[in-house]
Amino acid sequence: MPSFARLGLITLAATLATGCSVLQEDKIDYKTAQRGSTLEVPPDLTQLSRDSRYNVPGSVVTASGYQSAQPAQASDSTTAVNSVGDVRIERAGNQRWLVIDRPADKLWGPVRDFWQENGFLLELDQEKLGVMETDWAENRAKLPQDFIRSTIGKVFDNLYSTGERDKFRTRLERNPAGGTEIYISHRGMIEVYTSTQKDQTIWQPRPSDVELETEFLRRLMVKLGVSEVQSKAIAASAPPQAAARVATVNNQPVVQLEDGFDRAWRRVGLSLDRTGFTVEDRDRTQGVYFVRYVPATATTDTKKPGFFGRLFGGSAAEPTPAKYRVVVRGGNDTSSTVSVLNAQGQPDTTANAQRIIQLLADDLK
Repeated sequence: MPSFARLGLITLAATLATGCSVLQEDKIDYKTAQRGSTLEVPPDLTQLSRDSRYNVPGSVVTASGYQSAQPAQASDSTTAVNSVGDVRIERAGNQRWLVIDRPADKLWGPVRDFWQENGFLLELDQEKLGVMETDWAENRAKLPQDFIRSTIGKVFDNLYSTGERDKFRTRLERNPAGGTEIYISHRGMIEVYTSTQKDQTIWQPRPSDVELETEFLRRLMVKLGVSEVQSKAIAASAPPQAAARVATVNNQPVVQLEDGFDRAWRRVGLSLDRTGFTVEDRDRTQGVYFVRYVPATATTDTKKPGFFGRLFGGSAAEPTPAKYRVVVRGGNDTSSTVSVLNAQGQPDTTANAQRIIQLLADDLK
């Protein structure tokens, strides 16, 4: 057979094989950044590690406090939406989380393996604190699957980019019954042009993707022993519950939730993870999250280096974050109020406090 004919058959076979793989390709296919490279993000979007893995209701949440804390009460009155075996999913507004009747130390290894199997490296892996966080990764399934991409693009894969990056934070908390609650929060970045000539770009935050969080919770259920069919049914059947609304109490902006304290505390914690606050500490007895916050205008107005400089280590001056206290107060078994105090613990009515309240309200809906 002539060489050009043989080459044509090989190319055709490769194209057909590639086409089959594209048809079967999942909608999620993450590829992490190369080890040693970094994606610059707006300042203060990386979380500190002073979180606690074992948040036992009724105790101050510190690592030392957990060692001596013992569950004293039964689980709160939240209702499981659906479950299979010892795994169930709960939902409030647009937030979901898993409740597993297994101790946290038995789940840490499988959860770590889960993220690595899905194409991520872990930037934060602190079992004692119950927090792990992936690096910034790209969902390659979003790339256009045309002929060139399906053939040559497989060889020069790094020439293609979606212009988006995703990071996921997983928090494991022990409940009073001896089980574990698992929260997955998403943060996203998008690359945008800074000029009409389209010769410079910057990375900016984009909204958290609730569907991505739900999909990874569903996949994690499969990792923990739930079947594909059961996991899809559970994730789809969780009904929406209490929403959130902004109000003014004593001339101070607040978020009002139709949830008791226990559920409101969990929802606010997940919302802070999602929206990129740095949680320095938390005191569940007082209902206080100690956070750092950088206004969005401070992060997006900062001049950035070029694309490759940002992607591989370039940096820019960072604005100074301000410290606040996000306070959750339970009114009764069916309502709670979230407010913002300054670093000294005084009511805050500044524009930043109003922005924080609005961010939380938008995410808690």
